Amino acid sequence: MPAWVWALVAFALAMALTLWLANAEKLRSRSEARRVFVQETRDVAVAIHQQLDQCGHLIRAFQSIFLASQTVTEIEYARAYENMQSNGAARVALQALAYAERRRQADGDHYVTTMFAPQSGNLAIRGLDVNSQPSNLRSLEYSRDTDELAMSAPFALRQSGRQSLGDGFILRLPVFASGTQPGTVQARRAAIIGSIGASFRISDLIASALPESPEQLADLVVEDVSAGAARPLYSKAFAGRGNGAAHSEHAVSLQFGGRTWKVVAHGADPAGGSWLLVLWIGAAMSALLAALTWSLVSTRERAIALGTSMARRFQASEERFRKLNELLPCLVLLAREDDGTIVYRNAFARDRLAPDTQSARLSDVLGQEVMVRLAAADADTLLSVDAQLPGADGGGFWASLWLSTIELDGAPMWLLVASDVSEQRQLTERLSYQASHDSLTRLYNRREFEARAQSLLNLPGRGDGALLFIDLDQFKIINDTSGHCAGDELLVQLAAVMREKLRPGDVLGRLGGDEFGVLLRGAPTVEAALLAAERLRTSIEGFIFSWEQRTYTISASIGVVMLAHATTLRELFAHADAACYLAKDGGRNRVHVYAEDDTAISSRLGEMEWANRIREALRDGRLLLDYQELHPLQPGPAEGAHVELLLRLRGEDGAVVPPGAFLPAAERYGLMPLIDRWVVETALGNLDRIHPHGSRLATCAINLSGGSLEDDGLFARIEQLIELHGIEPRRLVFEVTETVAVRNFIASSALIARLRSLGCRVALDDFGAGMSSFGYLKNLELDMLKIDGSFVQNLTSDRMSQSIVKAVTEIGHQQGLIVVAEWVSTQEMLDILVPMNVDYAQGFALHKPERALFQRNADQHDG
Repeated sequence: MPAWVWALVAFALAMALTLWLANAEKLRSRSEARRVFVQETRDVAVAIHQQLDQCGHLIRAFQSIFLASQTVTEIEYARAYENMQSNGAARVALQALAYAERRRQADGDHYVTTMFAPQSGNLAIRGLDVNSQPSNLRSLEYSRDTDELAMSAPFALRQSGRQSLGDGFILRLPVFASGTQPGTVQARRAAIIGSIGASFRISDLIASALPESPEQLADLVVEDVSAGAARPLYSKAFAGRGNGAAHSEHAVSLQFGGRTWKVVAHGADPAGGSWLLVLWIGAAMSALLAALTWSLVSTRERAIALGTSMARRFQASEERFRKLNELLPCLVLLAREDDGTIVYRNAFARDRLAPDTQSARLSDVLGQEVMVRLAAADADTLLSVDAQLPGADGGGFWASLWLSTIELDGAPMWLLVASDVSEQRQLTERLSYQASHDSLTRLYNRREFEARAQSLLNLPGRGDGALLFIDLDQFKIINDTSGHCAGDELLVQLAAVMREKLRPGDVLGRLGGDEFGVLLRGAPTVEAALLAAERLRTSIEGFIFSWEQRTYTISASIGVVMLAHATTLRELFAHADAACYLAKDGGRNRVHVYAEDDTAISSRLGEMEWANRIREALRDGRLLLDYQELHPLQPGPAEGAHVELLLRLRGEDGAVVPPGAFLPAAERYGLMPLIDRWVVETALGNLDRIHPHGSRLATCAINLSGGSLEDDGLFARIEQLIELHGIEPRRLVFEVTETVAVRNFIASSALIARLRSLGCRVALDDFGAGMSSFGYLKNLELDMLKIDGSFVQNLTSDRMSQSIVKAVTEIGHQQGLIVVAEWVSTQEMLDILVPMNVDYAQGFALHKPERALFQRNADQHDG
């Protein structure tokens, strides 16, 4: 019988079983849905009854207020209402709590509403006569006669403003005269003094009792059946449950306050359900069973067909593999694992390897070292190694090898795949050499030299070694006179000269520019290191360099430091640099050895440390500006303040450092242009926030160092800042010391002229400190002359100083300059300066420096 017939029979039997199970599940699902539906309807009825009970508890609690007091005022009534709002469920539907007072009139008793809460939204019931609402009055009379809670029939609440008849109801309790507990109807009718009524919105009360998403409820209706005929109170269809017709109905009655409500619910049609899932799963399993039956019956035919197909694909794959191996641009070898005989080489291997490797052994190609590693490797490990293989040209070439074991026709084989990496290896070696050597002199570069120095420092016996720091003297002269090509050639030849004077184990490197370094290995004493340094210095001094029919001699200053005197690379080079500097400072062409007790080196290291601290202060914003006022000594019109800016530095510990501690290091290491730029940019950016006078500040003086005179971009920056901040140029005074102006007269004259062309003023500071002051004075375009403080300090005791100050003042006035006396520290000095017609004075006697306002505020904020 064919396989498809067996599959069809299996499918039919399985589907019959599936239909039986699905029907049983459908009956069970309907029964469970009916049970859940009935329970949900009962739960809704119970929840509504609980809501009504809570409403009853609320009004009974309020009735106790009247039982406890003969009279209740409106204030006490309102306060009692506020205290009884804790019942949140009843409060959802509560509209008002009202008290109706009994009033006897000619036509009988009337009950008039005199107190109610809350006031908001209920003003319409003030003065309401309950007799005007029949349903309300019947519930009042019922509660009066029974002394029990009474619920009115649904009617339109006055405060709702609606005209419909069923939007609310009232719960009523009587209030009897204090001290009485009437036991009969007649006694109760005589003793009643009023009635408490709580009005509720029917829809809100019922809605709060309904579940949000019932399982089986399709719709629900609440009816009042107290009078026999059903009167609808509330209805709701639940979302997602009314798509089909309701299949069942259930009703539950509840009684409260003398009235009967009925909850009528309809259940949703339980379309779908778990029986459909059983049907679908059973159908799927039936199909799977049919497929499995067909598969089992037809296994033999399919197995034969599959085997034939795989054999054909394997044969085609083997052919493609062989062709691919022949076309690969890398070497492929197969060798027997037992004796290493090579049995296959691809085209690239036949062309690249030596001809005699066709029948050779694998060890003849790879060498014994690789074979040892191959034998030690695990059987499943892919071994990767670089090795030199014999080439077809008789030489060797480098290849990157990958070796692994495979099995062919039951025989274990070595499979070797290799790629030629000769060019990459040569390129790597070339790049490695370039990364560690100077391209000009072929010596080690600074990076490699420092690495080797660090290696020596890491050795336990680093004491037997020294570092020589070599700096060529006046090398710039050769560059300036004969060009940089001549300078480069000189460095190349000097490198060869120095290499000849060193031992094979010593390390020579070019550290940059005209600086070289030597690491002496095995130099046990300072004397041995000094001898080697002198040998180098003598060879450099005796070398004669020829270039384009010119000859030059050169010398070098050498700093020597023993490795034992340093623990870090930075410390080692700092000591060597300091020693080399002192060799230059001592006259050049000499050797200086670092010693820990050398005061000169200590001073040099201190300046180097200050240079680093200044850079950090510039980076961290720890430079400060103080101002000192200049006071006029001669009568004249009132004007704004004149100040000079003074530089300070806040240390890492927060202490303020005076300029004398760090400015010498800044000048020596070329940091003054950076500092000057910071002062100029900071001062001009905050000019109106320096002094309390603000924008009325007359002039602000800024000092410029000698290094800034040759800063081509400084003038352009000043011009840009003046325009950016809208500064009147005449408010700015730039001070240049006499010493700087005389030493670099051309640059000073040019900068002064450009500043004055902007409208700025220029002052010559420390005038008189130089020896040629008067000769240069007439050649400089100035606005102000500041007499050196050394003359002013001696005014009271030295008649020569008085004469000099007087002469400078007269000459300055003849030139049309404003004359200022600095360092005025006593009133006695002021008394001498005034008759001399000095224009302004500056010093502690007049004003002590203060922090600039914009930084002062920042300091207070940081504090």
